[in-house]
Amino acid sequence: MFKRTPITLAFGLLALGGQAFAATSYFDNFTPLSSSAGVTANEAVPFVLSSPNFSQKILADRATQNLVTPGSNSGNWDMIAANETGPDAGRYLFMPFETSTGGVMRVDLWNNNYNTRSVSIVSPGTQGFVAGDASRWTPWGSYLTGEECWGGVCSTLGKGRLFEVTNATAAGAGTGTLVHRNVLPRVSHEGLAFDNAKSLYFIDELNGGAVFKYVSANANATTGDQYFDKGQTFVLKVGAGSQFEGNNGPAITGAGTWVAITSATGTPLANTFSALVNLGGGSFSMDGRAAAGLVGATGYNRPEDLELQDAAGTQRLYFATTDSDTNGNSADGRSRVYFLDTATNEVKLFADASTIDLATGLAVGGGLRNADNLAIDAKGNIYIIEDRNGGVDNDIWFARDLNKDGDLLDAGEGIGRWASNGVAGSENTGLYFDKFDANVAYVNIQHPSSGVDRLVQITAVPEPETYAMMLAGLVGLGFMARRRKV
Repeated sequence: MFKRTPITLAFGLLALGGQAFAATSYFDNFTPLSSSAGVTANEAVPFVLSSPNFSQKILADRATQNLVTPGSNSGNWDMIAANETGPDAGRYLFMPFETSTGGVMRVDLWNNNYNTRSVSIVSPGTQGFVAGDASRWTPWGSYLTGEECWGGVCSTLGKGRLFEVTNATAAGAGTGTLVHRNVLPRVSHEGLAFDNAKSLYFIDELNGGAVFKYVSANANATTGDQYFDKGQTFVLKVGAGSQFEGNNGPAITGAGTWVAITSATGTPLANTFSALVNLGGGSFSMDGRAAAGLVGATGYNRPEDLELQDAAGTQRLYFATTDSDTNGNSADGRSRVYFLDTATNEVKLFADASTIDLATGLAVGGGLRNADNLAIDAKGNIYIIEDRNGGVDNDIWFARDLNKDGDLLDAGEGIGRWASNGVAGSENTGLYFDKFDANVAYVNIQHPSSGVDRLVQITAVPEPETYAMMLAGLVGLGFMARRRKV
């Protein structure tokens, strides 16, 4: 029989406290804010946070980067990704510049020197890169980004491209290898997501934009050259298709199908051949937007970000539509969040203006507008990030889906303001939860009036009871050590 000695109990308390801190996310333990933040007096403290156990600090800012290396950073830092696999996994963050001279910045989280931890591995304007928005780590260990620029002059200039940085962790300043992956049709990029089968989902950010899926002929590729060599692109059609969500209509839900717009090798089909674009110099590319229209794809009102959630034995693909509305009046709410069950292809509504505000118990209404980014924490909770006005109504919302059934209709469920941005002229963007520390997240403050973009780290600490448990264990060990000396 196991004998519980004092030293055993001390070690037990210490271990329990340590495990609770390391393995459990505390980001869902908060009191929802009742309103948005006003303008902050200090841009280095941008957020009003919803818990005294949350803290914030600045990891990088644009002014410092351009002081250290003049002209290296064009700003408008957007979506965030990390090196989630490979050597030194979790060490680096990556983000593109959403400007007319796009680039990519890498932040070394293991570097304690504020002035040197950030570097532009893709210099502004490389290969005519513009409007960098998308950000995702690949299953084979590289970094993807894309241009939020298609249609009109963007099409004329041959934008709408998906890029891979093949040496993202090893590159020095300006030496990132930026490779255009032309097998993907051109669209206005934002959200990217890989499912368990390593299919790549992406969207066309447009009022009337579609949701796409690329299936590589080599899903288990170990390089981007292999993965993007050949593959088939599909577009989502819900019901009979050819709908336009608009800002004056109901949510588009129901049974979905994936309709091919390319062959298995990435070439046009007979019914999408007219979407092929001659870019000159012997270069051709598929216009994803035009191809989607040719096959009757469903048009959502400016789809933005994508996030995958493992739940109920399947994967759900969440996507936000920032300009969707039922009556064209944004004052009483605008935008929706949907999800697609990847096993059944059914599309369901997750959140909109009718969703309960956890702070009031009433419909959120005009409190939720212009949902842009999505994020997911270690517990699988979904966060909705608004593209609004910092210092006025720019919030991050936590979606409390207690039973993870994909709706917010059960008792105690809804959305609550988790953080609110007070930096004038800015928006918060790119929220990303650290895959190796459940209590750390990162988010950018983009295009503030001051011109100084900032990368913010948000940290959650446990309740005092957890610390008390750890302290009791340490005290117990100290007492036993002293007793043995005596």
